[in-house]
Amino acid sequence: MKNEPKIDPKEILEGIVEWIEIESPSHDAKAVNLMVDKVEGQFRDLGLDLDRTPGRDGFGDILEAKTPAEWSTGQGKGILVLAHLDTVHPLGMKEKELKIRQEGDSVFGPGIYDMKAGGYIAYYALRHLIRQGKKTKLPVTFLFIPEEEVGSPTSRARIEEAARGHKYALVMEPGRDGDKVVTSRKGVGRFTLTVKGRAAHAGVRHEDGRSAILEIARQIVRIEEKTDYARGITCNVGLIRGGSGVNVTPAECTIDVDLRVPSMQLAEEMTHWFLNLEPIGKEVELTVEGGMNRPPYQKDAGITDLFQKAQAIYREIGKELNDVPLTGGGSDGNFTAALGIPTLDGLGADGKGAHAITEQIYYSSLQPRTYLCARLLETLE
Repeated sequence: MKNEPKIDPKEILEGIVEWIEIESPSHDAKAVNLMVDKVEGQFRDLGLDLDRTPGRDGFGDILEAKTPAEWSTGQGKGILVLAHLDTVHPLGMKEKELKIRQEGDSVFGPGIYDMKAGGYIAYYALRHLIRQGKKTKLPVTFLFIPEEEVGSPTSRARIEEAARGHKYALVMEPGRDGDKVVTSRKGVGRFTLTVKGRAAHAGVRHEDGRSAILEIARQIVRIEEKTDYARGITCNVGLIRGGSGVNVTPAECTIDVDLRVPSMQLAEEMTHWFLNLEPIGKEVELTVEGGMNRPPYQKDAGITDLFQKAQAIYREIGKELNDVPLTGGGSDGNFTAALGIPTLDGLGADGKGAHAITEQIYYSSLQPRTYLCARLLETLE
């Protein structure tokens, strides 16, 4: 019997666990860079060409790893593989609520599902092809992002620049609900409303005050009422700050709003609505700042064709691949899809509990997901 390299889920899990042992919250550049060090070393050992860009604004480094020219049979635009190395969990979670452990088919750990398992699967898939002595038809670029969980503020331009030079984008965000991948996502908007009122003594000169909190309360009702499930619009006032003392009419109040929309048309409509909000009360000043953070990712002909290629690969192992309906969560795939690059997202491990203390992957998904990734790298042309 030939000693042929196999996709070994036990080996994959061991590699994933090494990654989640290195906790890497987005805002801790030092912690994220320990993860970048690990991944950089692994891709260097495979023989890829590396480019590491120092982080800025308090975030970690961006790591790019490219397959050498002689590794692919074709030239020109290739495959961009996107993954992020940051997680939402603070340091110390692996000692507390998110202990690294396996319980039946579920494996728990900080950032295991979103999305260290997916990032590791992409690395293992390429390594598997190398072990088999196989070449890809197209050059492959891996781009590891340090701050996706906070909207990729320092890496967006780099992602878009890379995408323009590639034919396809494969995004290793977590898989969903069984054998499902992501082919469309809502766009994400962020808006900040600040109201300036007038302070006064709440007991002695209440009539002189103009309450910024009252104005914001009225605005909140107006904003939340713009949520329209039929049109796919959600508005969530997620943060509020205001007031200086219980016996003082509040002179200032601020809220932060999350907006999700399925199309560019609705993104423009809602952005215009937000930026043109007027005060409801008298003698208060309202300022609105913000806009779209991630453009909508809409399933077009190119994405449909790429998804069908993935479905054909999955059938080779007797499984049926489906896509989830439009999802409200954003990813770096929003940037690539908005540029018209056929983008397939949610290629990582299946599981559940993203951002929660129940975060887990399913061990049973590791082999099929790695097979899918390896065959996409091998066959896309």
